[in-house]
Amino acid sequence: MKKASIVLAFVAAMGFVSCNGQSPKANLQNDVDTLSYTIGMAQTQGLKEYLTGRLGMDTTYMSEFINGLTDGAYAGDDKKQAAYYAGIQIGQQISNQIVKGINQEVFGNDSTKTISLDNFLAGFIQGVSGNSKMSLEQAQLMAQTKMDKVKKETLEREYGPNKKAGEEFIANKAKEEGVKTLENGVLYKVITEGKGETPKETDKVKVNYKGTLIDGTEFDSSYTRNEPATFRANQVIHGWTTALTHMPVGSKWEVYIPQEEGYGSREAGTIKPFSALVFEIELLGIEKED
Repeated sequence: MKKASIVLAFVAAMGFVSCNGQSPKANLQNDVDTLSYTIGMAQTQGLKEYLTGRLGMDTTYMSEFINGLTDGAYAGDDKKQAAYYAGIQIGQQISNQIVKGINQEVFGNDSTKTISLDNFLAGFIQGVSGNSKMSLEQAQLMAQTKMDKVKKETLEREYGPNKKAGEEFIANKAKEEGVKTLENGVLYKVITEGKGETPKETDKVKVNYKGTLIDGTEFDSSYTRNEPATFRANQVIHGWTTALTHMPVGSKWEVYIPQEEGYGSREAGTIKPFSALVFEIELLGIEKED
């Protein structure tokens, strides 16, 4: 989960505080007056874009921004007022940026779903005040665990039919003549029987392959590129590693990989979440390292 840099954003915003919201009139009596005025104006470069783009401010309410800006500037060294204005600034970023970003990551394009702002603030306030019984490390770990769970549930609702179709495909393939089963539900059918050495997980292998979805849509092929691929047997999806570590060199198999041994809930280009996959794999050799 990305960590939003709200403190840095706040500091950046405070760097723009250079003008007076109670509409003071410029009174340029000397060089220092003119210096003050021109520096104030120069500091506003990019401010409007920052306010609208980063803070989501509606410039219709510029006068309200000026009022708040002036109150903050005139507060000076008043620590109590400064703390309040910092809270306002960060609270706005939570509402307009952080929560929206989390919603996008967790719920995707479903704008009807949102995390609880009340519970977010409860956790945020306890975290910043140091009153929580949970450590920051524990909170981060639990947040990631829960986010993964909620994201998976969201994806399963959206891609449930794809998951079901893949499960049915794998179940039917397992019944076909000549199809054999490896661990974790990976299936294969021998096209060419190899007689060479069988790779270990850490071995670097050289293969030709073609990958398709269960409807026959091709998404990758070394044959098309006319260039075999080389990689360690454990640097690919689990289903590939399982197949490779059972294939003698010289073998050519058609391998059927359940979604949980492939990309699972991840989306990878043409491969949608929970997709069962079909690969034609030809093990050309094991590359020995010096």
